[in-house]
Amino acid sequence: MDLYNLIKREFSEELLDRFLRYAAIDTTSNMAVSQKRIPSTEGQWTLLRLLESELQAMGFSDSFLNTSGHLITRIPGNPANGETIGFIAHVDTSYDVPGKNVRPLVHKNYSGGAISLADDIILSPANSPLLKRYKNETIITSDGSTLLGADDKAGIAEIMTALSWISKNKSWTHKPLEIVFTPDEETGNGMSCFPREKIRSSYCFAVDGSEEGEFEIECFNAWMAKISFSGYSIHPGSGRGRLVNAVSMAAMFVNMLPRNESPEATDGCYGNYWAQEVCGGIDGTELTVFYRSFDSEDIKRRSKALESLARAVEAAFPGGRVTVRLREQYRNMKEALGKYPNLIAHLRKAILDSGIQPIEKSVRGGSEAALLTAMGVPTLNTFAGGINFHSRSEWIALPAMVRAVAVILNLMK
Repeated sequence: MDLYNLIKREFSEELLDRFLRYAAIDTTSNMAVSQKRIPSTEGQWTLLRLLESELQAMGFSDSFLNTSGHLITRIPGNPANGETIGFIAHVDTSYDVPGKNVRPLVHKNYSGGAISLADDIILSPANSPLLKRYKNETIITSDGSTLLGADDKAGIAEIMTALSWISKNKSWTHKPLEIVFTPDEETGNGMSCFPREKIRSSYCFAVDGSEEGEFEIECFNAWMAKISFSGYSIHPGSGRGRLVNAVSMAAMFVNMLPRNESPEATDGCYGNYWAQEVCGGIDGTELTVFYRSFDSEDIKRRSKALESLARAVEAAFPGGRVTVRLREQYRNMKEALGKYPNLIAHLRKAILDSGIQPIEKSVRGGSEAALLTAMGVPTLNTFAGGINFHSRSEWIALPAMVRAVAVILNLMK
């Protein structure tokens, strides 16, 4: 029997149980807190400590959890030689939609039709065509009131199940391994205090992709703009010619962002901008804008455009001030990974050997693969199987998770 079917027969229930347990823990990250403290939320510590105890229970005791929530575990090779291979996944979930009180729903023998969730959310092949692939299989969704958390608790469950396989199959041949679980990937700040000096891996695989069979060697260049609007507050009864409303300044700025360059209006190789968060009042308001592009020159253009919008808002609100602070979040990893064709070939073969064709994609987002690659550890992103990340209609198919485990074990060899 091939590896995929062996895992499906012997480890499907364990894999599903792991994912459901991890998904139920609220690990929503917090952007504001993450700029001061990593991990940004207590729930991430809860999951990290659980993973640490489960790794030790499997017999993998060479493990440490540092004060910034990075859990690193080393596993000797069998035989104990060769270069070390790393696997990485993140414990936090997106703050874009609620992640507290996640109640996963398991749809066994999925009929192939529409699934009704809370708040009139309908999940069906009409709005999520990949569902057609998994008719009569097991599908997992949230109840519709929250996200599911497959990004990236599916990746965690798959790595942990692969390690469970190793612990129960002592003769399984594999290279020395390094397992890394990290916090605050969704805020972009979790790797800011990553202990690079502790990493022994020659290369790494992030299990944080989407569609079954997919892998990624290219991602967006990602930047963040913190835009501060300083107004002048005075009683509105005497505000004529004197009051400068920072909220109105921020609203004008957001409305000037080109709608045809928003995430909802672009796909393929096109970059975008979007307003991520706004807070404040008349006297002062702060706006966070994210912007993305595969092209580094286009990022420079977008940075200049944001500065130009700031000056336009100042001109429209005499007495007001606009300050723009720009920060890089991660870089397109394609240029660096192009130097490692053998690594890309290994991942292609691992997916092919699991029984399906590999699908190379450019991801319109990013992951810790890009950040770790920039630190000098070439890291490819491989699929975890989740669909509709960062939404209440997020779902995952159990066969895709089984396939991911097979790919991980193939890579470990």
